[in-house]
Amino acid sequence: MKPRRILVTGGAGFLGSHLCDRLVEQGHDVICLDNLFTSQKLNIQHLLARPNFEFIRHDVTRELWLEVDEIYNLACPAAPGHYQYNPIKTMKTSVMGAINMLGMAKRCRAKILQASTSEVYGDPAVHPQPETYRGNVNPIGPRACYDEGKRAAETLFFDYHRSNKVNIRVVRIFNTYGPRMHPFDGRVVSTFIRQALSGTDITLFGDGSQTRSFCYVSDLVDGLLRMMAAPDGCTGPINVGNPQECTVRELARLVIELVGSGSTLACLPLPADDPVQRQPDITLAQQRLGWKPTVGLREGLLRTIEYFRTIDMHSFRPPTPNYS
Repeated sequence: MKPRRILVTGGAGFLGSHLCDRLVEQGHDVICLDNLFTSQKLNIQHLLARPNFEFIRHDVTRELWLEVDEIYNLACPAAPGHYQYNPIKTMKTSVMGAINMLGMAKRCRAKILQASTSEVYGDPAVHPQPETYRGNVNPIGPRACYDEGKRAAETLFFDYHRSNKVNIRVVRIFNTYGPRMHPFDGRVVSTFIRQALSGTDITLFGDGSQTRSFCYVSDLVDGLLRMMAAPDGCTGPINVGNPQECTVRELARLVIELVGSGSTLACLPLPADDPVQRQPDITLAQQRLGWKPTVGLREGLLRTIEYFRTIDMHSFRPPTPNYS
């Protein structure tokens, strides 16, 4: 495989750092760009001495001039507490970041992949969610900065493709978990593990009957790499996630079991516009990418719990005040 110059925006984040790992090991020249708002340099510290890895602290809402062959656009706060902390900046990151990266791809004639999200489906009226479903999103709700920002980014990607022949790929990512999740990122898996390890109550929103589908990070990275390597014209959008669906209450009980914790469940009010169901239809990913997840929830949780046992959680600070 010929080495390529690859830019990963949001590359110091949970998902971005794992993607950088894989690309560096494949021998590519990797540029990791991140403003470290919700991510942390610790995630990429082991890569800093590698000759084919470079870190740039920069915000994608500002223009940047680089010469690259491929761009993975992952930059954006992804946990509700983080993207709601500064909703205007979240929208700017999705929209202006997409414009700046698409402009670079157009100038360099680079392939560019957009990390979109299952949140474009909102609180879905169709289950499971296929790519043809147009969603049920509240455009003025507290989650809209992220949901609509990602929807607008998809629009920009396809308009640049139609108007300027930019070589795009759009992936809709469903809930992903694994090592390097920030213990205070507010995501359900990291929160449950942190609470179980400390023996405090496991906090459920509502009665915990809402469902989610959790994809282990190595499987997700495989999906991104396969999408970028797909033949030109495979623009997507394509769902990438694990179709194994479970309730949040079932997840909490499984985490308690695997940790061996004495934690009990405590219910909190359900946030506004919180999706009741979430499960990807991955038929397209199987047909066009030959991709499907291989790591089961129990196995992935055990790996993630082991990571959380190795870190000093007291040394981590919540990236924003909104992290419950």
